[in-house]
Amino acid sequence: MALPGGAVAAWSDRSAGDLRPRPTGDLPGVADASALARFAGGAGVPPGARPVVWLRQVHGAGVVTVPPGRDPSGSEGDALVAPAGSAVVLAVLTADCGSVALSGDDGSFAAVHVGWRGLTAGVVDRAVDALVAGGASRVAAALGPCVHPSCYPFSPGDLDVVARLFGPVVRGRSADGGPALDLPAAVAAALARSGAVLANGVDRCTACSGRDFSHRARRDGGRQALVVWAGGAER
Repeated sequence: MALPGGAVAAWSDRSAGDLRPRPTGDLPGVADASALARFAGGAGVPPGARPVVWLRQVHGAGVVTVPPGRDPSGSEGDALVAPAGSAVVLAVLTADCGSVALSGDDGSFAAVHVGWRGLTAGVVDRAVDALVAGGASRVAAALGPCVHPSCYPFSPGDLDVVARLFGPVVRGRSADGGPALDLPAAVAAALARSGAVLANGVDRCTACSGRDFSHRARRDGGRQALVVWAGGAER
């Protein structure tokens, strides 16, 4: 999916398998991210756009900017930002949380993992702010598959916390009529607050679609991925 500004995003589903980087027995401390790289290649990432960069996600608001010539994979954080001119692929992994691709009009781009705790901690705002601080004057965003309110019963107290930050639009109802978090609406509200423009993404519930890994619905251990890269990367 091409976003305004030039970045390209692709989301996997469970047909691509579990895309989590795995520890290797031969090289302690080094993770094997070959499955993630294979998905990126099959999604249309040009050969010149390497490496695939990923984070140790912690449901927070940490933003990692990829420095030229370095691969910060395995660093702790929940958003990756690549400045204009970067020939890397950014990846975040999910199994119900939101995954947001960002595209700056200066050629910068980002991938953001958005759970409800990261959302309330400000991960969306911080990622958009990082693109703007780097030179973008407009930022476009797209949201991928995530859990929808019918499958996301939520405690009233925690729902109040989210609603105080993003408004009543985040209040939904679960399939049994109880209070639920509308995560897509909450992410959209956070993007609007940050000044980003939400474009069409992939509107699918990970819990009930049958196509995606879901920790909440099935306690799946696998993870799908969002990958984002610069559309002008050299082939």
